[in-house]
Amino acid sequence: MFRGKRLADALKLSSNEVAHPPLPAAVAAMAEAAAAANRYPDMGATDLVHAIAKHLKLRPEQVAVGCGSSALCQQLVQITCKTGDEVVFPWRSFEAYPIFARVAGATPRPVPLTADHRVDLPALAAAITPATRLVFVCNPNNPTGTTITKQGFEEFMAVVPPTTLVALDEAYFEFVRTQDTPMGTEVVVKHENVVALRTFSKAYGLAGVRVGYAFGNPAIIAALNKVAIPFGVSAVAQAGAIASLAGAAQLLERTNETVSERDRVARAIGAIPSEANFVWLPTKTTETAATLAQQLADQGVIVRAFPEGVRITVTDHAEADRFLAAWNSITQ
Repeated sequence: MFRGKRLADALKLSSNEVAHPPLPAAVAAMAEAAAAANRYPDMGATDLVHAIAKHLKLRPEQVAVGCGSSALCQQLVQITCKTGDEVVFPWRSFEAYPIFARVAGATPRPVPLTADHRVDLPALAAAITPATRLVFVCNPNNPTGTTITKQGFEEFMAVVPPTTLVALDEAYFEFVRTQDTPMGTEVVVKHENVVALRTFSKAYGLAGVRVGYAFGNPAIIAALNKVAIPFGVSAVAQAGAIASLAGAAQLLERTNETVSERDRVARAIGAIPSEANFVWLPTKTTETAATLAQQLADQGVIVRAFPEGVRITVTDHAEADRFLAAWNSITQ
C-alpha cells in the first residue's frame, strides 16, 4: 500500500521480519564467508544440507535448499505442472501461490478459508480434480496465523490422490506453540507425496540473505535440485544458516518473547489468535482495512492491509509497546 514511499523512523510491521539481528555466531560466520566472496559458493550447499538433515533427523538426500522457501515453492510448481495443470491452495494465504502457478502456465485454484479464518482442508480436498498436480497448505496460515489440526490433516491426506503432491509450508514453524498441528518432519515420513518447507528468513533473522529448505521424499528432492538455479544460495547465506542451526537456545529465547508479545497484542486489539509472528485483524470491507493501515502509518507504524483485513507483525516488547501506543491513539 505504501510501496515507493519512505517514512523516516517508521516502525515496519508489514513484512513479518524479526526485530533482532542474526545470532552473533551467524554474523561472524557470514562476515568470514563474505571475505571470500571472490569464490563461487558450493553449488550443492553440501555442508548446509547435511546440517539441516542432522537438525531434522533426516537423511541428506531428503533435504534441498533454495534462495528462500519461496524459490522452492516455485520449483515445486515447475516439477509438477505444465500448461493446463492446476495448483490448489487456501485463500487468503501466501500471496505468491497464484503467481507461482501462473509463471509455470498452470491454473491457480484458490479455496476460501473457513468462517473462523482457518484453512478449509475438506474444501481443499473437494477442489482437487484429475488436473490437480500440487496443493499448498500454509501452516500457520499467512496472513491469518491459524493452524490446522493433526486429525484434520490426516483426514485430508486420506482422500488426496497419491499422484498429487502436497506442500506443507511451515515458514513460521518456530513460532508455533500448539501441540495439535502436523509437523513436517513427521508427515513427510508417513506420506510420500508430502514435502515440507521452512525458512531461515523469519525466526532466524536471515531475511536479507535468502535461504530456505524443503524436505521429504528423496525423489521429490532430487527433482527440486534439477530445476534449481545454479549457485542460488550464496556462500554468505550458507555460512549464516549453518551457524544459526547451532544457536537453538538463543533462538528459543527470542521466539518465546515474540510469542508472548503476539498474544498480548492479539488480546489488546481483538485480533485472531495466532501461531505465527503476526496477528490478523479481519475487517468488513477493503476500505476499512486500507483506512486503518493509513491511520497507523500516520502514527509512524507500517502494517499490511489486505482486502479482507490487516496483518500486523509482532516482534519484541519495545516494538509491541510502540504499536499499541499508535493503536490506542487512533481507537480511543
